[in-house]
Amino acid sequence: MTELKLWQGPIVDAHQHFWDPLSNPHPWLKPEARIPFRYGDYSALKRRYLPDDYFADAAGHDVRQTVYVETEWDENDPIGETRYATSLTKRFGVPNAIVAQARLDRTEAAAVIAGQAAFALVRSVRHKPGGPQRPEDVGSQRTLMSSERWRQGYELLGRHGLNFDLQTPWWNLHEAEDLARSFPATTIVLNHAGLPADRSERGLAGWHAAMARLADSPNLRVKISGIGLPDRPWTMTDNRWIVEEIIAMFGTERSMFASNFPVDSLCGSFDQIFTGFKTIAARYTQDEQLRLFAETARETYRLG
Repeated sequence: MTELKLWQGPIVDAHQHFWDPLSNPHPWLKPEARIPFRYGDYSALKRRYLPDDYFADAAGHDVRQTVYVETEWDENDPIGETRYATSLTKRFGVPNAIVAQARLDRTEAAAVIAGQAAFALVRSVRHKPGGPQRPEDVGSQRTLMSSERWRQGYELLGRHGLNFDLQTPWWNLHEAEDLARSFPATTIVLNHAGLPADRSERGLAGWHAAMARLADSPNLRVKISGIGLPDRPWTMTDNRWIVEEIIAMFGTERSMFASNFPVDSLCGSFDQIFTGFKTIAARYTQDEQLRLFAETARETYRLG
């Protein structure tokens, strides 16, 4: 039997964060802050995390470029975060693209979106749309994706050539389907694999059905990231099926690996997670692996 070789080529990390909560306004990272968090206790994240820290974590993996995703910076100063992320690029060479913050349902949305689009590195916007926190709440609650005011803000993204990074659990993806159909020229990048946290048979069946329907929208891309589980280490046993099913549904041309560091350091080291990705992906051709580890992210975020 031929031994499969793990990917040794370039990596574009499609989703990571830098922050300095000692100097910058991150309400959720204040020492006294306690918010519901999907990995449980997140106190280990309440520290500076800058490019030097990131590359120390990523040692042994050929990370060439990264995509910075907004970090729940003070929502009253979204431009301030983009200015900060841009300053990191000038100092460290990363990030190479920015997913900026903009509250699409606010009266100042048009000005904020235009201001974000003026930064050379901004490629996308993220605004978590909230909504039902459990599958059984669907129907009695809706997310902001169904709000007319929010969608008016969303429409502006296309005018500025921006993507939309969507973070919502799988049971809300029917609203994302409608959003994708209504605005076919805007690329939606689904964060963290649709959050398949419930690994029961019923939970996985619901996730798979929702993702399969979403895959019919050609303007959808998926980040394979953020699939750790609380109170247990990241393992291929837990995550192989999730990864392989995403690739089967969306193809390598619409799927990309990402670290979600430092957040996912709560469930595994960078090496543990990316070696896991590489081992799972070893069954695919070299061209397909290049798509998963680098080229899909480069195309999606226009990295060059």
